[in-house]
Amino acid sequence: MKTLIIIPAYNEEGSIAGVIQDIHRHAPKADVIVVNDGSTDRTAELAAAAGAKVLTLPYNVGIGGGMQTGYLYAQRMGYDIAVQMDADGQHPAEELPKLIAKAREADLVIGSRYVETTSYRSSRMRRAGMVFFSGLVSLVTGQRFTDTTSGFRAAGRKVIELYAAYYPIDYPEVESIVYLKRKGCRITEVATEMHHRKAGKSSITPWKSVYYMVKVTLAVLMSAIRYDRGPAVSKL
Repeated sequence: MKTLIIIPAYNEEGSIAGVIQDIHRHAPKADVIVVNDGSTDRTAELAAAAGAKVLTLPYNVGIGGGMQTGYLYAQRMGYDIAVQMDADGQHPAEELPKLIAKAREADLVIGSRYVETTSYRSSRMRRAGMVFFSGLVSLVTGQRFTDTTSGFRAAGRKVIELYAAYYPIDYPEVESIVYLKRKGCRITEVATEMHHRKAGKSSITPWKSVYYMVKVTLAVLMSAIRYDRGPAVSKL
């Protein structure tokens, strides 16, 4: 199976090289592409030096636009599986073989911190948000999910095609699951370990957290109707 690891990155010079090196150790047959989302530091230079192909966007478009760029590349280059990983070291490369193997059986595999007990620990507020969104998506889709905010995912060919045509722009992880369920995709979760970021800092401030909760909740509720009609194709 031709496999691509997609890493969206914005100013992640402190961790990007180590992430790519870990991927080469644990998934040596996979290709690695870093979508450099308008970084102003040495992210692109260090990613290329570590052995990744780098696609540099002219300005910061956010995680949604960055990921759709990666899926468009995967579609056009004929990849069978595309894996999304964070650039900050939160997603252990040693878990990649598990996700890739499972992607042969489902359209999308989500690496979950909560489907089984793992060592991951989060703040009480962050955990409350994760529980809320997992419950909301479970209610809307009729399938139980435990970690809808996880960005550690492996997509098969059907999902690559769908995400190349449309991918939510802002805080997309939760909404993108509802989109796939409305398209009849088979989605499963597997237990994976995760770390806290190894370098840099999160872009989500307390005020952005409030915006995130409201925006994503409305997007999920609206998508329950909109995706039945078919989304408009987004253009980069």
